[in-house]
Amino acid sequence: MTRALMISAPASGQGKTSVTAAIARHHARLGQRVRVFKTGPDFLDPMLLARASGHPVFQLDLFMGGADHCRRLLAEAAAEADLVLVEGVMGLYDGDPSSADLARLFGLPVLAVIDASAMAQTFGALAHGLATYQPGLRMAGVVANRVGSPRHAQMLGDALTPQLPLVAALGRDTALSVPERHLGLVQAMELPDADARLDRWADAWAQAVSPGFEAPTVAFEPLPAEPMDRLLEGITVAIARDTALSFVYPANVQCLQSLGAEIAWFSPLRDAELPRCDALWLPGGYPELHAPALFASRSMAESIRAHDAAGKPLLAECGGLLYLLDTLVTLDGTRHPMAGVLPGEAVMQRRLTALGLQAVDLPEGAVRGHTFHYSSLSTPLEPLARATSPNGRDTAEAVYRRGRLTASYVHTYFPSNPRAVAAWFR
Repeated sequence: MTRALMISAPASGQGKTSVTAAIARHHARLGQRVRVFKTGPDFLDPMLLARASGHPVFQLDLFMGGADHCRRLLAEAAAEADLVLVEGVMGLYDGDPSSADLARLFGLPVLAVIDASAMAQTFGALAHGLATYQPGLRMAGVVANRVGSPRHAQMLGDALTPQLPLVAALGRDTALSVPERHLGLVQAMELPDADARLDRWADAWAQAVSPGFEAPTVAFEPLPAEPMDRLLEGITVAIARDTALSFVYPANVQCLQSLGAEIAWFSPLRDAELPRCDALWLPGGYPELHAPALFASRSMAESIRAHDAAGKPLLAECGGLLYLLDTLVTLDGTRHPMAGVLPGEAVMQRRLTALGLQAVDLPEGAVRGHTFHYSSLSTPLEPLARATSPNGRDTAEAVYRRGRLTASYVHTYFPSNPRAVAAWFR
């Protein structure tokens, strides 16, 4: 049995990430072993949660990874952790599958975070609704966030039932937040005060949490390890990682290593050329924020063009795709030359252009992932395939193939089909 909590909310923007990070940091500072997961596709929240807990943060997604994959990840974490935390996505019941679906499937007790800044007794009605809207949920309590005063906190607590206690009341404090930009939170690696900020959050949680509150225990069912052929034995995969290109699921790296691959990290912004490698992965990120610097590193672009010209495998996803194009147009209208590996131009937009889970059938097999971007693409390339979305969204991202180069806006979740991924990089 392991203590565990899912931190969810009635909507986005309630403070789930801050509360999850505060709890993780608080228990880590007590010397406890904390493992944190994030529900659904997300790269930015996990960066902060990993900094808070001191361990990589994996995704739990019933569509991208499947129930057995999620069960195995939870059981592996529980075997070595004192506390397992799972941050939900959007509102508790939003999406299909939802955070509530995940909580029910694995018996995760739900701690509901509610922004109470503009309510009093209605706080109780909202909490009651979250607890009873669908049957089968195990509720651990409620956290009131952005509370105005001790009297306000008392009113909120009085609006709840003994079966749904107020676990903590956190006051309004701008220091208990993280700056955001168009794709979400600013990356933890870009926050010079990240650790000091997390310590303030942990201090706030320690002062606010009800004395004696402990996360309930959960029995996580162990599963045997998945056998995986070492199809990438002897293959070195270079992976970009810096503030321009950084959107990498830890599960993807683990998948490559389980397939036998060696990983060589590099920075398109700081390094002059690629490390010695057999295959290359350019993940998503913020190339639009670093377009001048990416263009200035012409030797890196030449190295990537040489890799492609040699017929070596190359996977480019979202921001990595933008980096490979001829041109990237930023919001101010400036046209920035990029690496010139793929013909085409991307134009940054002020509004979101695509969002949703994605499934795509490729010659190597079916893979799953998601898409989330603010740019539009114009290219003469014909798509090899188009993805579909399980949520009935209009988004159907194209996947382009030229030689051994595969490029798309889709962020692929490698554990959805390791054999297909191995075929890309072999």
